[in-house]
Amino acid sequence: MKRRIFILILAVLLTAISFGGCFSIEDNSIAVFAGSASKPAMEEAARAFEEETGIKVYLTFGGSGTMLSQLIIAREGDLYIPGSPDYMLKAKNEGIIHPDSIVRIAYLIPAILVQEGNPENIQSLADWAKPGIEVGIGAPETVCVGLYAYEILEHNGLIDDIKEAGTIVTHAESCSKTASLVALKSLDAVLGWRVFSEWHPDSIDIVYLQPDQLTRLAYIPGAVSTFARDEESAQRFLDFLVSAEGQQIFSEWGYITTENETKQYAPNAEIGGEYKLPDNYEPLVK
Repeated sequence: MKRRIFILILAVLLTAISFGGCFSIEDNSIAVFAGSASKPAMEEAARAFEEETGIKVYLTFGGSGTMLSQLIIAREGDLYIPGSPDYMLKAKNEGIIHPDSIVRIAYLIPAILVQEGNPENIQSLADWAKPGIEVGIGAPETVCVGLYAYEILEHNGLIDDIKEAGTIVTHAESCSKTASLVALKSLDAVLGWRVFSEWHPDSIDIVYLQPDQLTRLAYIPGAVSTFARDEESAQRFLDFLVSAEGQQIFSEWGYITTENETKQYAPNAEIGGEYKLPDNYEPLVK
């Protein structure tokens, strides 16, 4: 565990050194630190925004926790856009975002993602405790979808069974890497966001969770950083993301953009909120 923490800190420091200062050399530009849950739509939205305004948008993606640490260490960057409200709350508590600038950009639904055709016939969370399959989640300590995955497994009483079965073989470093594990057929399934299947429609199928298996649904928030060099341009990009044009881009990538549609997947689940890993947390990787 200590070695894992050291490696994480070292990675964050090296990334901060690599990127620190590089955004300030160009005027009329903003730097965005984002969880990769928004990656494909965010990249397209940034291009559209640049074409309309002439403001260059530099995007850095990774696990939401890693991006938060990088923002804190580098002490520069105009926007923070994590993959869930848990990390935005951490940013608020650290005093590195302006709370009155927070917006909801799109909504995320947890689901089981399997290889096309579901060759291992994984039909439910209970199947994750059956020996013979290999599945994965995002790293719960630093990746938003990994935190949600651990919460879901805990809520459904599967932590001990899955540990014993040893079916979870990896903790991915970001949402995009979590999705790629199934898209590239490295794993039989991951517990991720429903939208992963829209990123890879020819290689990923969805197995939806039962509504009562979900305690929370997620959304992608965004806020202006207190380190922002150009708060006005940063706010303009946030406004663009929640405008009709920005929302259309996210919709075309398969994201849900309204709360009403989100609630259809789990009417009694909370949207947002916060979950903290238990004090006795241990990685689930066998």
